[in-house]
Amino acid sequence: MPGSSFGTLFRISTFGESHGGAVGVVVDGAKPGVEICEADIQKELDRRKPGQSAVTTPREESDTVKIMSGIFEGKLTGTPVMMMILNKDARPSAYDNIKDLFRPGHADFTYTKKYGIRDHRGSGRASGRETAGRVAAGAIAKKILASRGISITAYTLRAAGIQCEKYCPEEIENNIVRACDPDAAAKMVEKIIEARDRKDSVGGVIECRINGVPPGLGEPVFDKLEADLAKAMLSLGATKGIEFGKGFAAADMTGIQHNDRMDKNGFMTNNAGGILGGISTGEEIIFRVAVKPTSSIASPQPTLDINGKETICITEGRHDPCICPRIVPVIEAMAAIVIEDHYKRQAAIFE
Repeated sequence: MPGSSFGTLFRISTFGESHGGAVGVVVDGAKPGVEICEADIQKELDRRKPGQSAVTTPREESDTVKIMSGIFEGKLTGTPVMMMILNKDARPSAYDNIKDLFRPGHADFTYTKKYGIRDHRGSGRASGRETAGRVAAGAIAKKILASRGISITAYTLRAAGIQCEKYCPEEIENNIVRACDPDAAAKMVEKIIEARDRKDSVGGVIECRINGVPPGLGEPVFDKLEADLAKAMLSLGATKGIEFGKGFAAADMTGIQHNDRMDKNGFMTNNAGGILGGISTGEEIIFRVAVKPTSSIASPQPTLDINGKETICITEGRHDPCICPRIVPVIEAMAAIVIEDHYKRQAAIFE
């Protein structure tokens, strides 16, 4: 079955291409009666939209959301919510020179092998622009979760080799890389601009914290909470890895060091990252996602064309030198979709 839908009881289906007429999403299973308006959704889209700063693509898109169904008189009706974002600044001609080339790091080769055809205009469905629909859907999930007392905060933990040394959540939206450490943020910006100026790009790590999740969310075996969160995060085109709690550092720990022991006050530590046996513990859920350097760079790179001939590829156009700042709201959105889906699945057990 085609892979453009995600979720079970809270389910989303995205549509559209980077340089097509529009991108968007259909959300099914949204809790009726929850108050929501375009401003709630637009706020999240504005955090993801291009053209925000010197470290994002200069493409000029307002990403204004149009709600087509599912919301009436400022409340969710329980019927499918369809939201559309028109592409106003599409420039498909910017990709004419590479339409027959397989760009290094992109899905050009694999899409061609899978479908026998591909949309070369800004990567089509493989473009990060597809995530606008996810963010719109995530805004709805976040609004519902807020009514349940659940909050989600993601931020840039590491970018261009610079690591945040302190956690200042109030600073995340006050710097253009959305880092949790203002001192590290300034160094990140400097490194990202250096990479941009030499026609290169950099990657990083996004950390996400979810608070207020009650114990008991998640399904045994195949639909573990961290498994669904991992699928959600790794379904994003720029991501290459994920870890929960102590993550890969657990490989160098002993059982005594890693086990989250309990006393009458609850868990004494949270090395598992808020999930045990695939089910939430009630502690803070924390995970980190590795984000690769942007594939689209203007430096010459060797590649093949669609006929198998060796050639050189130069990807012009407007691209982010670092994806981290704009993927932060996307990661929050996907986390919200997973948590709301599992909240509904848990409720269904007792009905």
